[in-house]
Amino acid sequence: LSEVTRDFYLQHLPGAALENTTLVAPCPFCLGHGKESAGRIVVYLNKDGYFHGFFRCVNRCVTGGYPLWFARLSGIDLTTVPGFDLDREYYLPKVEYPPHNLNNELLQHSERVTPRIQEHFKEAGIQPTLLKEMKVGFNGRYLVYPYFREDGNCYSARCVFPDKPDDFFWHGEEDFYGDKHPLFNVEDIGRCENGSLFICEGEENLLALKQLGFPGVAVHGLNSFEKIDPEQFAHIKTIFIAMRNSAESEAAARQLASRIGFKVRLFPWPTNTPKNYSLWQLAKEKGKAFQEVIVSMLTNSRAFSPFASPAKENGQFFQRLAMEKGDSYKALHSGFTKLDAHLDGIHGINIIGGAPKVGKSSFMIQMATEMSLRGVPVLYYDFENGRQKIYQRTLSRLSKIDSNGLREQNFSEEERKRYEAACVKLKKMLYYFRVINDRKVTPEIMRKHIDFLRHETRSEYTVVVIDSLHKLPFKEFSERRTGIDAWLRQMESIRDELHVSFLVISELSRGDGGLYQETPHMGMFKGSGDIEYSADNAMIFSPGASPSEPLNPDNRENTLWLVASREHGPGPVATYGVDYPYWGFSEK
Repeated sequence: LSEVTRDFYLQHLPGAALENTTLVAPCPFCLGHGKESAGRIVVYLNKDGYFHGFFRCVNRCVTGGYPLWFARLSGIDLTTVPGFDLDREYYLPKVEYPPHNLNNELLQHSERVTPRIQEHFKEAGIQPTLLKEMKVGFNGRYLVYPYFREDGNCYSARCVFPDKPDDFFWHGEEDFYGDKHPLFNVEDIGRCENGSLFICEGEENLLALKQLGFPGVAVHGLNSFEKIDPEQFAHIKTIFIAMRNSAESEAAARQLASRIGFKVRLFPWPTNTPKNYSLWQLAKEKGKAFQEVIVSMLTNSRAFSPFASPAKENGQFFQRLAMEKGDSYKALHSGFTKLDAHLDGIHGINIIGGAPKVGKSSFMIQMATEMSLRGVPVLYYDFENGRQKIYQRTLSRLSKIDSNGLREQNFSEEERKRYEAACVKLKKMLYYFRVINDRKVTPEIMRKHIDFLRHETRSEYTVVVIDSLHKLPFKEFSERRTGIDAWLRQMESIRDELHVSFLVISELSRGDGGLYQETPHMGMFKGSGDIEYSADNAMIFSPGASPSEPLNPDNRENTLWLVASREHGPGPVATYGVDYPYWGFSEK
């Protein structure tokens, strides 16, 4: 619409001249609004700017706005105006206006503005002409901010003691006080159809922007943000929220932005700005440079968007590439040479299925504890074995002493040395290795666990082990499949947001005859079709070199099969001998 908008103004502004991206012409409204001569009207036509198509009279004979407001002031047929929509439904507040208003009283207050009050506003660059335009007055003790309504009348006003914003009261019709009708200068919404608008915290902050020519509305305090009806802004293209520099104000502004939608941009404060700083204070401090600062803040305003900025996306991508060169990323390997070569380490969501009693837990405990010994933080969510059994099996594997020997502690000299060395390793390991047996764990609790362990160990990556997927907590047993799929969705999110690798044990479905002896494939996983889509690597831990071969009780071996992967070809990964009775495996 950029050229159409330009041509519209050129057609209806005789004598207009284009100066770069600004159209300047004699104001067609001044003489009809009590001015002795026509001042200048300026129209901003920068097609890449937020205020493209906004006009204003330098003499402030009328309040500025966009083409549809210009047409209404000029009596132009709206169907000829750029952006007019015949089918558009306009916001109509459900209000029954009272028979009496404050309009005449406001005229008296406007005449009572003293030189001292004018000087109060001039400190922030606000001139008497703007106060008259906005009908801001003085009742002899309090400043009077009129809250006009959509019908053009004022039914309530907020009276504020100068320099003491906490000393105020409401005057007029009680049904129009404060949060019941929270917007100051609400008429600007209608003037800014198809354009941009400010929402400010505090009337005086809006006045500072209006002095520069910007359109906007204001609430008297941050609590009023939540009372604003988002439907009022349905036909505004871009909304800037200018709040005080405080965490509370920003939180309130973000809540409003989430209700209005993604056309909102939050006005950013420069770094090192004092707490609770406002635009009013900025205008007083910067003087003539205030406009330059506001333009800079406009340029740097942040879109309230569900997406990261392109610059942030670019930075994060190269940051992740750099991180993957580091030792922390390289430490994410299982300790089994062939497995790590086949998968390029333990990354993403890795699901390992197996028949009951095949050794899945022992295999997983070995990988998890070996990673912890290398300084990788590991969260082990155990719903199968219990904390004591996990530690005991780990100590047995590290010391090469069976469980009975650990209980009796009747060691030979060599066993004593191995036991003491293993105890030192276990103690070191436990700084990075945390076991959770809580059967009420939720994705939110899991995120908190991850955040704590990363902070505690000062690590960039975390490994989460789940033993097992089918024993994660669900509301009801009948919801099991739905619950598993929901957990897999959460794992995908946690993986991407928090740099987490998952090792997840899954049960298998029985084959023909109630047995598990068939060549591994994706259909063997129990209870979830989503494993195929969620897992970066899906593996099956099978007894023997081939599931169909009989087991050799004297030489127990398991084969790990990769049945599906995003990046690697399927097939057998390696064969693992059981290091009986020390709860470990060795790669053949």
